[in-house]
Amino acid sequence: MRGGRLMLPALLVLLASAAAAGGSNITFIGVAQPERARVNWVLKCQGCHRPDGSGSPHTAPALAGQVARFVGLPGGREYLGRVPGVADAALDNKELAELLNWTLQRFDRGHLPPNFRPYDAAELAALRRAPLRTDASQMRRTILQAPHAIR
Repeated sequence: MRGGRLMLPALLVLLASAAAAGGSNITFIGVAQPERARVNWVLKCQGCHRPDGSGSPHTAPALAGQVARFVGLPGGREYLGRVPGVADAALDNKELAELLNWTLQRFDRGHLPPNFRPYDAAELAALRRAPLRTDASQMRRTILQAPHAIR
């Protein structure tokens, strides 16, 4: 019981610093509440993808400087909405769309296509119906190895 009481203050400090640290001067297209998206990032994503989006070589791909490239590739936009960490996230479709839009712009704004259309709840609802379970890595390789892929 004592360990649980110690973890709650640490979690509250983490959430407060996450909310305070994050780019409130930056406009995020398709993100109604950037602070909520950032807190969702901390709670749902950064454990595997790391706070800076650098990922882990054997468990979670890097997002920083790379993730938005998928949006402009055939099949890439759909891939991002179907990967297990996105499709299975314990968020409703609206908050998930907000988190995905925030992540794209926070970690790879420079590679967003000029005609970027933010994800919305309806699109995420449809993509989540067909999550990638065992074939996410293969689909990623296929998208990135195609002749049209940006390197």
